[in-house]
Amino acid sequence: MSAKELDITTEEKIKQAAKAVFQKKGFAATRTRDIAEEADINLALLNYYFRSKEKLFGIIMEESLRDFLQSLTSVIGDENTSLSEKIPLIVDRYIAMLLANRNMPMFILSEIHQNPELLVAKFNIKEIMMKSAFVRQFQQAVAAGEIAEMHVFQFLMNIMGLVIFPFMAAPMLKQIGDLQEEQFIALIMERKKLIPLWINAILKKT
Repeated sequence: MSAKELDITTEEKIKQAAKAVFQKKGFAATRTRDIAEEADINLALLNYYFRSKEKLFGIIMEESLRDFLQSLTSVIGDENTSLSEKIPLIVDRYIAMLLANRNMPMFILSEIHQNPELLVAKFNIKEIMMKSAFVRQFQQAVAAGEIAEMHVFQFLMNIMGLVIFPFMAAPMLKQIGDLQEEQFIALIMERKKLIPLWINAILKKT
């Protein structure tokens, strides 16, 4: 194995270990030593590849967000599925991403507060969303009187809020409801079925 291949392998090993530890302990409670132990390497080697926990966390979250957006693009850009067919698929992709990346809401909020323009530009979010078949289908349905009239941002905020908030509030919700992790996951999986029903009810003309 070449030195370059070894570097790539070691970097990936560290990132996978970090992702597992961040997922288990959360960003604040994770120490670089925990990540080194999970990756079965010494701390000096981890520091050689990634200078800090913050840098490593940012890289992992950016890669996860990029993968998610690619997955989402395939749904919202699909010309062959209807608006109603896209809604459960979008919810499914969001929930799958958040289950795999519990720290993602914290990362996105931090990035939004620090530099929202950079986040939007880096991942081409505006282009992906606003020129998608999904947005066009929504606007056409509103214009045709097929669904309730509302701004497309109201629609997007409803979906995002219904999906993301439980993950952001998970520690508090678990405390209030005396929920174990398995019970919380069960609620999320039930929610995955309910959210499209709620969204369709919101869209329905009265």
